[in-house]
Amino acid sequence: MSDFEHIRAFYQVPACAGRRVTVDGRPGVIAEDQGHCIGVLFDADKPSCISRCHPTWRVEYHGLGRVRRMTASQRRYKRYLEYGDCFETFLDFCRWDAEPDRSWNA
Repeated sequence: MSDFEHIRAFYQVPACAGRRVTVDGRPGVIAEDQGHCIGVLFDADKPSCISRCHPTWRVEYHGLGRVRRMTASQRRYKRYLEYGDCFETFLDFCRWDAEPDRSWNA
């Protein structure tokens, strides 16, 4: 299944990445598919702060917008949250993360 296909079919909503939404009165944009939920980047939040929201609970769907990009340090911190348990220190992680053979360093 492609991104948001399950959400669109099961909940009958027009969910897709970049769709503007208002969730419980807070404006934002759908940034990612999170299984049975939508990942919403609210306008007032930093680009790295994606909130998990139910596709039908107090959600109004609007036209398409633009997902704000995370900064390089925010992307690195997100990778650290994913891979960081494998390293003794954050500095060890940073050395590993900066290696040229990593796909994000290409």
